[in-house]
Parts: sequence; structure tokens; C-alpha cells
Amino acid sequence: MPIEQVKVPRAGESITEATINRWLQPDGAFVGADDPIVELGTDKATMEVAAPAAGVLKQRAKEGDTVAVAAVIAEIDTDAKAPEIRKRPHVEVKSSEETKPKPKAEPSPSVEVKSSRDPKPNVDLGPSPKSEAGSELSQSSGSSQGRTTREPMSPIRKRIAERLIASQSTTATLTTFNEADLSRIVDFRAKYNDQFEKRHGVKLGFMSMFVKAAVAALKSIPLVNSRIEGGDIVHQHFYDIGVAVSTEKGLMVPIIRGADQLGFADIEKRIAELAQRARDGKIAVTDLEGGTFTITNGGIFGSMLSTPILNPPQAAILGMHTITKRPIVVNDEIVIRPMMYLALSYDHRLIDGREAVRFLVRLKECVENPERMMLEI
Repeated sequence: MPIEQVKVPRAGESITEATINRWLQPDGAFVGADDPIVELGTDKATMEVAAPAAGVLKQRAKEGDTVAVAAVIAEIDTDAKAPEIRKRPHVEVKSSEETKPKPKAEPSPSVEVKSSRDPKPNVDLGPSPKSEAGSELSQSSGSSQGRTTREPMSPIRKRIAERLIASQSTTATLTTFNEADLSRIVDFRAKYNDQFEKRHGVKLGFMSMFVKAAVAALKSIPLVNSRIEGGDIVHQHFYDIGVAVSTEKGLMVPIIRGADQLGFADIEKRIAELAQRARDGKIAVTDLEGGTFTITNGGIFGSMLSTPILNPPQAAILGMHTITKRPIVVNDEIVIRPMMYLALSYDHRLIDGREAVRFLVRLKECVENPERMMLEI
């Protein structure tokens, strides 16, 4: 009997195992070629595995099992034929006279029938609280739903926890702050957004501007784009920028590769595409690997200020925050401007305060002067 094996695919160099999140087809079901049959979860993303051929599915692993890359998790009997679609049985249609409801029999005189409007019996229920069904509710932890619930951490959540702890224990993290006046970038976006969207089919967002500003600052202070590997400093002459995306399964950081070679529209399209795939659980592990620098925007949730945690082996991460109109002094006058606090967390083993401050100053210059950024000056 010809059998096709379903194996755990290799998703990336650093991935050695996966968890079976859920079977998308039941055991014994007939599946078509390329039909999604199982959802796997790794420490970085989830992915669907399709049937390599048509046939009857035989599961070889259970939901929740941890399986190694290349392990056989199912088999497909390709000799099996697709089930025939049976025709619906003939239904006799009765005449309207036959389908009329028959009158209900009257109750026996010996049976007392009470209306739903009859008063409830006058019963003393005592001081205890009652549920709607009239049963006594526990006033301790033994209530109907309990005071706590428990669920296992997902593989992604576990991996996030491990990485955060590793980041804190293996790096000398320090954070420096600055603020940027976003008046010009707000006006610039308002002025050109409609034309930009008509031409490119995507809105001109703040994130693409900050990605380009980060690239300009990284070029000015290249040490921030480097990493430590053993006893060496690895200088990276490319700019793969991670953009943190919040999903139901946790924080993911898709990578905008070659950001220095992309225009604003290309960056916006790439961010939108990767973010949607991350939220749909269809992002590839390769989209999350690597990266030389990360940007995270807590401002979309209203964060005023934070200290981002490094994403090793990267040496720095930029935190954006909410835009708030505040009074500031410009040319000895108090004016109201849309301001944003900027935070740069960095590995002090590699980057000194001088480089960190200069990086934020350069980034501030770029976002406060978007025209100069467009002209790369």
C-alpha cells in the first residue's frame, strides 16, 4: 500500500523542534494534495503543513507533542479513494392539511396546571447568596468558576520568556533618552499622504520614516549596528531592521532586509505584509531571523516612556513612544509642539554613552527634518 510520509519541515537554521498546535484534519479523513493538515508551532512562529498527496490521513502524533525536525508526524494512504458524494434521500412532501398541527389534548381534571405567572412559593432562603438557578454560591475559592485558571504557556511565549531572561543576564544593558519635535514630520505626512497613497497604494506612516532615520543614524554611528561574537566585534555593513509587531501569540520582530536600499513606499508595504502575516500566524521563520537593529513602538498603545529590552545578538534597540502635544521653548518662546520621547537601549559592553547619545541626536535631526532625510543629507 503506497504511503506518503508527512514530516516536520526545517524552518530555519536555529529551529530543531516544533510543537503540534492542532490538527486541521481529523484522523482518518480523506485529504486532497496541498490541503493544510496540521499547524506546527516553533519558538518563533507558527506554520501550516500541507498534505504531500491525496489520500486518507493517519496521524502519528498528538496535539501538544514536541517533535524533532524531519520526524514523521503523519502518513497518507494514497491508494484510498475519495468518498462518493451521496445524493440526499427523497423526502415526501405532505399536503397542507396533513401538516397542520393537531389540537393539544386538554389536561385531566385531576391535574392542576399553574401559569408561569403564578407566584413563587414563599420559602426562606436564608442569608447566603444564591445563583440564578437558586443554588448556594461558595464564598471561598471553590466558586463555580474558581478564583484562578491555569493554561500551559505556548512555545512562542516560553521562548520569549527565555530570550528576555537571557538578554538581561548576558548583556550590560543601559538606556539613554532624548525627545523629538515631530511638527515637520506630522505636517509632511499630512501634506503628502493622499498623493502617496494614490500612487503607491499604501499610507505614508511614521514607521517608514523612523526606519529611514535609523538607517541614517546607523551609518553615522556604525558601532550601533555591530554585534559581539565571542571575543570579537562583528561590524555589519548591511541594514536589516527589525520592526516589533504585537500579535495574540506574543511579540514578533519581522525583519525589513536591506532597508537602506528601499524607498518609503517599499518599507511601508513590507511592514504591512509582514505584520499581517505575523498576526495571521502565517509568517515564515526566515522572516524573523537575523536583523542588525530593532525598532519597537509602544506609542501605539499609549506608552509615554519605556526602556526596551535588547534583542540579542543585536547591540541596540530604539523605543518610540506616543506623540503628545507639550509646551517647549523655541527661540526663547513657549510654543505647543507634538513631542515624542525616544529611548535607545544598548549593550554597554560594546557601545559607550557617547555613541548612544550621538546616535539619538542624529536620529532626532532626521525626524525633525524629513526633507533632509528624503535627500539623504
